[in-house]
Amino acid sequence: MSRLLLSYFANIYARIVTGVPIQDLTGGFKCYRREVLEVINLKRIHSDGYGFQIEMNVKTYRKGFRVEEMAIIFVERRAGTSKMSRHIVWEAFWLVWRLRIQSLLGRI
Repeated sequence: MSRLLLSYFANIYARIVTGVPIQDLTGGFKCYRREVLEVINLKRIHSDGYGFQIEMNVKTYRKGFRVEEMAIIFVERRAGTSKMSRHIVWEAFWLVWRLRIQSLLGRI
């Protein structure tokens, strides 16, 4: 339940701060067209985990590409351990502000 709540509130937070109307900025199935990957400078993406997904979604949207969402069903992990750490959570927390500032300065 805690991971579900973290994901839910993280998405609300990220949407509000970035101003990007994508419902699930932190997860989901993603497929990118080649042109999107060519336009986004992948060498300038330094985040991991949820931050990576947020950054790719925001930059894709800000570059004018369409982001189509397909709902997925969240199920608990049956094997292995989560790679979630405080570092990943804090990285994503501050990343959205960096993306917002970059967007306001026209750097995305």
